[in-house]
Amino acid sequence: MKSTLNDRALMRRALRLARRGLGTVSPNPMVGALLVKNGRVLGRGWHQRAGQPHAEIEAFRDAERQGNVVRGATLYVTLEPCSTFGRTPPCTEAIIRSGVERVVVAAMDPNPNHAGKGFDLLREKGLKVTTGILAEEASELNEAFNHWIVQRTPFVTVKAAMTLDGKIANSNGESKWITGEAARARGMQLRQGTDAILVGINTILADNPSLTVRNASGQPEEPGRLRRIVLDSQARTPLWSTVVSDSFASLTTIVATESASKRKVNALRKNATVLIAPGQGRIELPWLLKWLGSQNVTSLLVEGGGEVNAAFLFGRQANRVAFFYAPKILGGWNSMKAVSGSGVERLAEALRLSKIRWSQLGQDLFLEADVA
Repeated sequence: MKSTLNDRALMRRALRLARRGLGTVSPNPMVGALLVKNGRVLGRGWHQRAGQPHAEIEAFRDAERQGNVVRGATLYVTLEPCSTFGRTPPCTEAIIRSGVERVVVAAMDPNPNHAGKGFDLLREKGLKVTTGILAEEASELNEAFNHWIVQRTPFVTVKAAMTLDGKIANSNGESKWITGEAARARGMQLRQGTDAILVGINTILADNPSLTVRNASGQPEEPGRLRRIVLDSQARTPLWSTVVSDSFASLTTIVATESASKRKVNALRKNATVLIAPGQGRIELPWLLKWLGSQNVTSLLVEGGGEVNAAFLFGRQANRVAFFYAPKILGGWNSMKAVSGSGVERLAEALRLSKIRWSQLGQDLFLEADVA
């Protein structure tokens, strides 16, 4: 069935509703829904938290609270309605029972085991189904979920704040603050939209970061949500470190190897989780990402120092970069680089980026790009 300009306008409203689930619905996708009849919105809803009702059900409930009859209405929903039992019953059953006449959907379910089945069920019951309305925008909204549901590994973003010459700290380790308030606020937004944040042991030893999502007043938000991952092959994380001593220590996972001191590992396990990676040397990132995916981590923000950033980027384990550039030049032989490692031997081997997006945040520049 053909779409109309009105379909696109209403789907944009549904997408705005879906975005309200940022940071709260994982490992589920963000979804919004609108019920419309004769140009009037009867009900609206969005998926608010994993395990709670889906957007379609919230929209039906909203219409009921207002005393609106939805029979004969059109349902706009940003993702194909679920057709199988999960934490909640299938939404297709509720849609069929509701008596709506038409369903307009933005994106198909990315899970190959479910894709298109919801559409088929609705059509079999005589409902008119229109698909693909603002599909690209809907897919971008749930990019991390779409990656995870197919690959079973998190969508990885490497984030760094640096000077124009690519330095994240001087030779003494001083790094606060390279970028301004607007850039730091954007960095907090990136944390808010991710499931887990990862750093290396050198960042813990140098900065003792809290690795939390903080509001404008500096207080942690959403306690009990953002997981913290520390790559620490020898279990050197001090017991006084914030990530293993604060009220969120249970959210911290120290990733060590079999060569780590059992005494140190046992001491860390009193407050945090310690994951022992196979082998004696470097932690294998593909193995770690598979483990994180099995733990329902759909998105991972890497804020490690230069070595960790390089390992993800040149190990082809990163999907995106989020680089903040301050209008400063630090210089120095021993200043710390945003991306270190051994680099590449030939220019032709340089890591290439695509879908380049530049923006200005105060005096700073922000680059967001996909790793090609």
